[in-house]
Amino acid sequence: MNAVAEGNPLTRVRDAVWRPTPASMRVLALLGVIGNAGIIGTGGAVRVTESGLGCPEWPRCTGDSLVPTHSPEHPAVNMAIEFGNRMLTFLVLAVGLLVFIAALRLAPRRRGLVWLAAAQPASVVAQAVIGGIVVLTKLHPTSVSLHFLVSPALLIFCVALWVRVGETDEPPRRVVGPAVRRLAGALAAATGLVLVAGTVVTGTGPHAGDAEARRYGFNIEDVTRVHSSLAWVTVALTVTLLVVLHRVRAPAGLRRRALELFALELAQGLIGYVQYFMGVPAALVVLHMLGAALMWIAALRVVLATRTRGPVSPAPEPRLPRRKAHQVLPA
Repeated sequence: MNAVAEGNPLTRVRDAVWRPTPASMRVLALLGVIGNAGIIGTGGAVRVTESGLGCPEWPRCTGDSLVPTHSPEHPAVNMAIEFGNRMLTFLVLAVGLLVFIAALRLAPRRRGLVWLAAAQPASVVAQAVIGGIVVLTKLHPTSVSLHFLVSPALLIFCVALWVRVGETDEPPRRVVGPAVRRLAGALAAATGLVLVAGTVVTGTGPHAGDAEARRYGFNIEDVTRVHSSLAWVTVALTVTLLVVLHRVRAPAGLRRRALELFALELAQGLIGYVQYFMGVPAALVVLHMLGAALMWIAALRVVLATRTRGPVSPAPEPRLPRRKAHQVLPA
């Protein structure tokens, strides 16, 4: 019976939250990273399918209903997409709460992890409120941009927690010099600016969430050039960092993080130019937004890899009592 209980997935989830280990805590933290990156993709799906007002009310979907109901003004598929995106927010919130509970239950309790974990459910609630403002303002591009940018901001806490769970609480030790750390910080800042510029491109272009939604009054060619120029600056900073890391013989882990970011930048750039010359097809827009989330995660990991606190020692395996040579096991 106990063996059956231990093999039950629900039991494993309960133990990971209520009796967490550093390993299970890291899995939960990774789920937080995946959830908050995934919701960027579903938000992109809402935009490109013009489903931003599929649920025209907030917190209700329509009129007096919390769930989609028949409406002659809003196609069922658009209502389903927008409502599904709202439901995913609750899933991400649930993961954030589980992460927070696990951080409180982790023994010994680590205050830094608790604070990083607490930011996750709090930020998701803030994102839900901003989502309501987006609906009530009929997809004003400023509120839509803010709604998107909350996710990258939240990913800072998610990625930091994911990394910190695998480290000790010793003071951080720098593994590269100040100039390299500043270069990594500038690279992360440039990546953040690329994300901000991307929201302006989306708010100016054809995929703003609804055919009747307001747009920024910029010229789409101009904002696209700014966005692509910032992307090229980011690539240049990454190449510079890779060269510097090779010359100073930086730790292999940091060089690997920088290479991962460079590979994502190349893939993201390819998608960006293809979608531009193909007239911004919807599927590539969603893929480009997911790529932006992955790039941001990679840039954060580069910054965090410039210092270390040392890995957490694995929990010792329980020792079983030794059986005497003449002892006979029961059948």
